[in-house]
Amino acid sequence: MAKALAAQLGFIHIDTGAMYRALTWLALQQDVPLTDEQALSLLAQEAVIDFQQADSPEEKQQVFCQEQNVTEVIRSQEVSRAVSRVAAVAGVREALTEAQRRLAAGRDVVMDGRDIGTVVLPQADCKIYLTASVEERALRRWKEMGAKDQDQALEDIVQDIAKRDYEDTHRITSPLRPAADSILLDSTALSFQEVVEKALALVRSVQAQ
Repeated sequence: MAKALAAQLGFIHIDTGAMYRALTWLALQQDVPLTDEQALSLLAQEAVIDFQQADSPEEKQQVFCQEQNVTEVIRSQEVSRAVSRVAAVAGVREALTEAQRRLAAGRDVVMDGRDIGTVVLPQADCKIYLTASVEERALRRWKEMGAKDQDQALEDIVQDIAKRDYEDTHRITSPLRPAADSILLDSTALSFQEVVEKALALVRSVQAQ
């Protein structure tokens, strides 16, 4: 949704969740123990994570880590199950938060992630807290993975998403929560286009003020 919204506005899209996934992938590739917070923090400071904007809304934004295209591999089950653990490390969050602020500096961006409105860009002009039921999000993920011929039971995806939600809302550093001045947008019963249109209307209303 964020990518489509950015395209409608002519803004740059920055998927911060992909940055944590890319770092998690790198840690797994380099056999960095997920229990070693110091090593993970150092890795986050040294990692080079970048984006290549899509030429059209239909195309996927490309994610690079250490100059390697990791767009697809960071969505693997292995990364999905480990990313919350990596993202909970204070040093990791500090390093990637600074990287995210640098990416946004001086530009019009649509940035999505789990602590954007509360930590990364607390002065953002428009904050939308996009949510949906665990079951609906799992179904969407299952359909997406099915299109890629990945075999995973829907029930397992429900459990994975619920587990990540719990970990993200209960972590000590930058826990997942809506910013006090954010606007709640529940997409459970909405189509993709309806979500984009509602989000666009919210942004336009802020721009008109």
